[in-house]
Amino acid sequence: MDKKEVKSAIDKIVVPKEKIFNAIDKGLKMSGQEGKTKKKTVLAGSAVAVALLGITVTSGFINPTMNKVLANAPLIGGIFKDFDDSMGVELANQDAVTELNQSLTKNGVTVKLTSAYFDGNVVSITGFVDEDVEKGGNEKGEVSFDMNFENYKGDHDPWLRGRSNNIKKVEDGYNFQWKMEYPYKSIKENFTLPITIHNINGIKGEWNFDIPIQQEKNRTLVINQEQGYPEDEVKVRIKEILTAKTSSSLIYETVEKYKGDDIDIKVVDNKGKMYTFGNPTIIEESKQEDGYHSTVRREMTKLNSDITSLTFYPSLSAADPKVQQLLNIKSFTLKSTRFNLGLQVNDVTQKGGKLAIDYQLTGLPKNLSKGKLETINHNLEYLFWLVDKEYLTKIDPENPWPPKNHGIPFNKVKMIDKATLHFQSTFDLNGEEKIKNLKLENTILQFDFSSFVPSEDLQPFTVDLPMVNK
Repeated sequence: MDKKEVKSAIDKIVVPKEKIFNAIDKGLKMSGQEGKTKKKTVLAGSAVAVALLGITVTSGFINPTMNKVLANAPLIGGIFKDFDDSMGVELANQDAVTELNQSLTKNGVTVKLTSAYFDGNVVSITGFVDEDVEKGGNEKGEVSFDMNFENYKGDHDPWLRGRSNNIKKVEDGYNFQWKMEYPYKSIKENFTLPITIHNINGIKGEWNFDIPIQQEKNRTLVINQEQGYPEDEVKVRIKEILTAKTSSSLIYETVEKYKGDDIDIKVVDNKGKMYTFGNPTIIEESKQEDGYHSTVRREMTKLNSDITSLTFYPSLSAADPKVQQLLNIKSFTLKSTRFNLGLQVNDVTQKGGKLAIDYQLTGLPKNLSKGKLETINHNLEYLFWLVDKEYLTKIDPENPWPPKNHGIPFNKVKMIDKATLHFQSTFDLNGEEKIKNLKLENTILQFDFSSFVPSEDLQPFTVDLPMVNK
């Protein structure tokens, strides 16, 4: 990828506002409020900003079509209306939501589960927790659950990967909705889902429930069409579309030469309708002779029954492995593994409880706009890690995060000269994330170039559909 291509892609970035940066900072710096996976998030461009802005806007707006559906919702659909869940409202209208009445009290806090639905790839459970939860450690109005499904323990619970947690204050407590992506390759229409809540707002309890989950059998549209991209060394195979009551799910396979590359897909039918997607659920992964294979299932808008073809628009986000250097020297250069990008470190200085790194970025376009520079400046807060070299092997590849008390993932950035992309990053050695007994000769500096690499649009392709089940 040359500088011209990089500049063209960066020029398309919409600069997020300060509120967006603050929202990301708050999420990144929360110390595991949900008691679950910590992940490093980088604002790589407009996609994250648009997503966050979308959350802000849609939280207070329902389009006229949605209003019409909500107005006709039966009583059980009221909580779905409160959470702007159109799928739940429609399923409630079709009597496809299971009403629950399971209640448990532990350490003075009562949890009641009220409903469940399963449609396509989405499982929803709603409930209520009484106001005694406010005696926990969270701020008033915040409710967080440390929980597992199916007797799993910790972060390796597959149900947690795509779980969302919505909360609404009501009289005497809080209503909540958990939404999960079904994590397994083969979908069971009927099963029992065990749930264990370990603590709520830090109040320990072990609230245990067994929830009946059911849906009608999905209808399957088999496609099995492959499109290859030899120059990018990737392939996409569209396998099946499953259709449930209110949604469909696309199942596709990707093949990539480089581990960590990600292929996203947009879909438009022959009548011009664009289909929206939920988060991907990886249902199978393997390394084979031709590359890394991933089979993905994604919830999508329900497939129209009168269409004859779909056009797929793939885009490729390339992964760039982190590069690293032991801080036993004060000046060095780090190079991107796959792209013409670099980091020239001019000086490393430890003074008191601070560690300052003076550096310049190389390989990026010249004369970047103020907005692009602000985005880069913000990203740099999360692109450096300091890690105790003895603990590098302790980082979980499935949940990469510096080991507690042996890594620092955040820094404060100062722009020294925008013309030469000259910056300084300062690490707080006595902060919440720290390295005990830090010595430079035992500390690794890691840097991630990935956020500087824009996604690449691949050639679209069209598949003709067999007759869609009506």
